[in-house]
This record gives sequence, structure tokens and C-alpha cells, in this order.
Amino acid sequence: MVRVCPGSPLLAALALAAALLASGCTSAPERPLLYQPPVVSTQGVAAIHDIFVATTRQKAADPKAVFDRRRSQDSAFSRIAVSVPEARKVGSVERPKGSRPDPARYFTARSITAYDGLATFSDHVRDAAEGDGGRALVFVHGYNTPFDAAVYRATQIVHDAGYEGAPILFTWPSGGRAVDYVYDRDSANAARDALEQLLRSLAKSGVRRIDIVAHSMGTWLTMEALRSLAIAGDRDVGGRLGDVILASPDIDVDVFKSQMRRYGVPKRPFFVLLSDDDRALRFSSLIAGQQPRLGEYRDARDIADLGVIVVDLTKVKAGDSYNHTKFADNPPLVALLGERLRRGDKFTEADATEAPALLARGVGAAAEVIVTTPFKVINMVVGG
Repeated sequence: MVRVCPGSPLLAALALAAALLASGCTSAPERPLLYQPPVVSTQGVAAIHDIFVATTRQKAADPKAVFDRRRSQDSAFSRIAVSVPEARKVGSVERPKGSRPDPARYFTARSITAYDGLATFSDHVRDAAEGDGGRALVFVHGYNTPFDAAVYRATQIVHDAGYEGAPILFTWPSGGRAVDYVYDRDSANAARDALEQLLRSLAKSGVRRIDIVAHSMGTWLTMEALRSLAIAGDRDVGGRLGDVILASPDIDVDVFKSQMRRYGVPKRPFFVLLSDDDRALRFSSLIAGQQPRLGEYRDARDIADLGVIVVDLTKVKAGDSYNHTKFADNPPLVALLGERLRRGDKFTEADATEAPALLARGVGAAAEVIVTTPFKVINMVVGG
């Protein structure tokens, strides 16, 4: 018999798990993304973004939902135009309500264009990237993310970060409910090869720089794809790999260390954004036998030695009650993300040493953001 004392971390984790599971049972994983007739009004609209979409989800039975939670053996490719309302707070995602969305109040999908294969898709991404020096950004979402939510989050990041290259959403078949954690993990497993193929195809098409922003369980999927590329002798995707930003990574710490040892010290340090108050990762840790997740790991120096820059956001305010999406819903942080992505193709010693100052300017010194950049990483970057 196991005794659980009041106030114990295990009791708190169990209570959190119960709350998450309860919320998962009432969520609706399939929601409409498109509407008939299409939304055309631009009144009250701040901008319309073309989001390129690569997915291993199956097509939904309802065409308005576009893709659903089921897995497909084949990838599908499209481009979705999404508008962002003017009247909103930076970092927020106003999801449509009702049978007909008001684009002046909500993120609104307006149209979709399908592509007949990966090569055609990659060529269109390359053309769209030309306006920003051939740069493309791949966003890989996390656990408990329905298709429509993935599209809106990708749009929000692109808009609030001021990203001007070609944005790509890589969306894998999340069940879209808290109770689907194991299903989601297996879906991420099944999508590893598709993400690797996407990165290779983008490089082959002529895209000159590929940045990756991955969140939560999507970080594990991203690391697995990069590990596979390293094993194949192409770990920086033909020299096209830019910044790799792992936000709130839902990866077992020991697994991450193993992945990084196989990948090797990267030419450009990866960024790991973690937070000790991430309640969603506490739930993940509970499921994993109370093994620490990378996104809540306290020994920053331990993982920084692997070739990463660790940014501790524990004391930064979050927009969600689980403190799991700070990188995107905190206005200064998402602006800082955009600044990092705009800094150019070369990562210098100055980039590393200026990081604490940039963060302090963005979120305020009182936030006590901690950046761990070991000298060996800086030395590795400048080739000293």
C-alpha cells in the first residue's frame, strides 16, 4: 500500500493529472477550419498569412475540418490562408466560435490550396521564401493539439514574431485530448521519417536556410528526425539548417542526452527553453514514472555541455494556466523569438554573450531569466 501525504509532490501531480484527464474527456478534437461560403471580409483584419502545411494526418470526413486525428501512411501538403484580427493581445490565439467567424475578432482560415506531392510543395515554399533571402521556418506542435489549433498557433507565432520567410506547419496526428497522451506519442513516432523527408526536400528545392521551432512533444519528434539525419551523414541538411529552438521539450532527459550524443555538438547551438513551473510536463513526468522531462530540468549546465543554450523561463509570466506555452504567449518572448530568427545566417560569439541582455530587455530584469551558455559552446561556434 502506498501512502500519499497531503501537500506531497505526488499528490499534486495526481490532482493535476485528474484535472487534465477531466478536461480531455470534454474536448472536441475535430472542429471546422474552413467555412462555406468562404470568409472574404478584411474589415478589422491586421494581416493574412499563407501557412504551408505538411501533415501525416488523414483527411477528415467533413471537408470543413480538412484533417483529423487519424494517422495516414502518406503525407499530404497544402497551403492555408489565415487572417489575424487587429483587436487582439500579442501572444493570444482567438479561436473562432459559432457557425460563422468574425475575422475582426478571431483567427480565420479563408482558403486552402492542395499540392500533389512533396517536391511540388517544396518548390512553392522555395518561391515564397525568396522574399526573405530563401528562409523557411518549420513549426512542429506538441501534444493535445487538434488540426485547427495547430494552424492557428503557427499563424500566431509567425505574426507576432514578425517572421517574413516561408512558414511551414508540420502537423502530426495528435488526438487533441489530454487522455490521448500515449496515442500522441505513438503518432509522433510514426511521423519521424516524414519530418526528415520534408527537411531533405526543402534543402534539395533550394531553400537556403531552414529554422525549426518545436514545442512540447514536437521537440522529441524533431530531435529524432535530426538524429536520423546525423546517422545518414547529413545532420545540418546540406548546410541549410539554421536555428533549432526546443520550447518546453517533452523529452526524457536521458533520452535527450542520448540523442545529442548521437547527433554531436551542433555547429550552431540549439536553444532549449525550459521552466521549472511547467505543470503540463509534471503530468508527462508522472506518466513516465516520475522521470524528469527536459523542459523542467534544473541542471542547466549539465545539458548545456551537450552543445545547447539553455534559457530558464521559470519566473516569466505565462498566458496559459499550465505554464506550457511561454515561448509563444508571452509578448516580449515571442518578439525575442522573432529577433533571434532574424539575426542572420552566422551564429557568432556575440550572439551567445548578448543573449542575457536581449532577454533582460525583452522581459525585464525582474523576471530573472537565466541563460546558460558554457564557454565550450561559444568556443565551438567560433572555431577557437
